[in-house]
Amino acid sequence: MSLFVNLTMRNSLRHINSFNIARNAIHTSKVQCLYAPSAIGVDAYLQTRKRVKEQFVSYSEKFRNKMNEFVGDEKNMIFTEDLKNMVHLAEPADLQLVLDMIKKFNSQNTEFRFGSFVFGPVVMRMFHFLDAPNEALQCFFDPANNGFFDQLISFQILLDLLYNHEMYEEMYKVFEKVQEKQINMTKFPKYPVVLVFAACYKQNTPQSFAYASKLWTEMSSTGTSPLRRAAGFFAALALKQGAPHVALEAISSQKQHYVTIRNIKAMGLAATGRIDDAFPVLRAVLDVDNPAQKDKHTFFEDTIETVRKAVDKSNDKDLHQEFTNIERALRDRNLIDNSQSLDTLLNNEIRGERKSQDQRFQAKRPFTRQRTVARPF
Repeated sequence: MSLFVNLTMRNSLRHINSFNIARNAIHTSKVQCLYAPSAIGVDAYLQTRKRVKEQFVSYSEKFRNKMNEFVGDEKNMIFTEDLKNMVHLAEPADLQLVLDMIKKFNSQNTEFRFGSFVFGPVVMRMFHFLDAPNEALQCFFDPANNGFFDQLISFQILLDLLYNHEMYEEMYKVFEKVQEKQINMTKFPKYPVVLVFAACYKQNTPQSFAYASKLWTEMSSTGTSPLRRAAGFFAALALKQGAPHVALEAISSQKQHYVTIRNIKAMGLAATGRIDDAFPVLRAVLDVDNPAQKDKHTFFEDTIETVRKAVDKSNDKDLHQEFTNIERALRDRNLIDNSQSLDTLLNNEIRGERKSQDQRFQAKRPFTRQRTVARPF
């Protein structure tokens, strides 16, 4: 999203009283997002931002000038409330001020801090809302800010912002830092891992496949089980890179009744020439499907096409006849989905409600370290 679009949207938001309307208004970008605002706490940040801006309606410029003076004066300190307010008032023109305030705040003697407020996630939500990936990276990698973003949700928000801007190489560098930190004693935090596999899938190059394969191997060697969305991205990438055997291994521990897993399995088996094994996967939905149920067990059109090509390549009349019968039965029961593909389903926005730090701050309750509760599809 361009800076101009951000400015235009924010100016219009000033005249909107309903937060729900404002929340919908900011999602006009054509950028493919992976995590919904509610899943990473941006919605809650906007609620607090609205309240703070109302409190500072006639004082905001004076406050900005005061903070500019403070960051340049060694005698003055940046207090917790100063940074809280600035992070929620910030516009694109204020980003350098925020960066300076964070650096000074983080370098101040910690003995003068008596609160337990953790800024990392809120600051990353600010960067996310202001659509400022470069400033977010600058702040994240600044040695003076060491420890400031040591929260798993902060990593997730930053990676999501970079993903939205197709900054995949930068995502890998951030993830390397995440692994070095090993926050909460984990080298493979599940939500950042999803985003990294999503980046590999989007790049769809031999290099990104090699990176994803190495990451997958490292996770497997430590007994780490990835979320289903991560497995889906890796398996789908393997299919695109001509490694269906890897795709089948990647989904082997996943429950087969999920639509992405079912389709990947059918395509993977067909691509490896194991057509006899692909047919039972296709027939299985005919056995369990209830014509009256709302959510049908379907296959994508491109899955059927993949199996068809494998059947044609086999030049086996019996296989061709069996496939024709299965396909006819699937179409008669509307179990072939023409409305989406494996790619579109994998890239569906991950939704989830979370009780964020912003909401706790707004309610004036003691802050506790937060955990994300977003669940992939």
